[in-house]
Amino acid sequence: MHCWHWTAKTVLGIGLICTGLALAQQSPANDGVEVLKLRPNFFMIAGAGGNIGVQVGELGAVLVDTGSAQTADRVLEEIRKLSPLPVRYIINTSADSDHVGGNEKLATTGLSLIPAARNAGGVASAIANGGGAAILATDNVMARMSAPTGVKSPYPTAAWPSDTFSEDEKDTYLNGEGIQVFFKPAAHTDGDAIVFFRRSDVVVAGDILDEDHFPVIDVAKGGSIQGEIDALNFIIDLTIPELPMTWQEGGTLVIPGHGRICDEADVVEYRDMITIIRDVVASMIKKGMTLDRIKAADPTKEYRPRYGAETGNWTTSMFVEAVYKSLVAHSAQK
Repeated sequence: MHCWHWTAKTVLGIGLICTGLALAQQSPANDGVEVLKLRPNFFMIAGAGGNIGVQVGELGAVLVDTGSAQTADRVLEEIRKLSPLPVRYIINTSADSDHVGGNEKLATTGLSLIPAARNAGGVASAIANGGGAAILATDNVMARMSAPTGVKSPYPTAAWPSDTFSEDEKDTYLNGEGIQVFFKPAAHTDGDAIVFFRRSDVVVAGDILDEDHFPVIDVAKGGSIQGEIDALNFIIDLTIPELPMTWQEGGTLVIPGHGRICDEADVVEYRDMITIIRDVVASMIKKGMTLDRIKAADPTKEYRPRYGAETGNWTTSMFVEAVYKSLVAHSAQK
């Protein structure tokens, strides 16, 4: 079984057709931006910062995340190849700059779903996002993208969410498909959202799932190791494997924040890896080991070649420190 999964993932990764599922490269990869077709009306844009989910239909395009500000023009160019209709709706999975950086460009060049309110002014215009595409995110994402009075916002107002929520779930129906947005606090950050396209059977996980790295657990922004594991378990509950015909490609597809397309087995493997590291670090803490000693003991040794990094924005050392701080804080709350 494990060997079959690896073969299938390799096929997915290089864009071949595998039993009815075409992950065809739609654009040249010389600038790093490429489009993968997951379903007849569902695509993933990679190489523009965080991965972007794109659903197209009779209303236009629905996006999950918008990549970085630097690649917004390229992303818009690729979306226009997928549909002649405008971007209508954007859902953000977090406030990270590589996931929301393209909000302003893609929202302002889009078109509101509420035509009567586009030029009405006041609250009605705000609901219609000034005539552009609506942006949905959790309240905590809005809080991080805007700023308290007297403090300069890190993003222009046109990039801010026009619709926010703090409930466990926010549902919508666009392009003939039910879309469920689930709020998962205290995972990667305190504002994470998981997006499930029910008809397409695609889950967009944001940085809760990162196939290129150990998960970024931003403790300073409310992230936690246990919340990360809980969120991964939730994704696993949403997904359906390709059983009973395991020799065929199928099942729920999961778009990670970074890296290749995943299925349920990939998410389980990632969840198990993080759970093992959490348990090892927790055991070391119980033995009275300091953070420096824990880092020296290398609790990630088995997984470091696959997910580790010694340089960059998120190193293995930073991950171990985040796990340690998260566990110590959780223990102090008991």
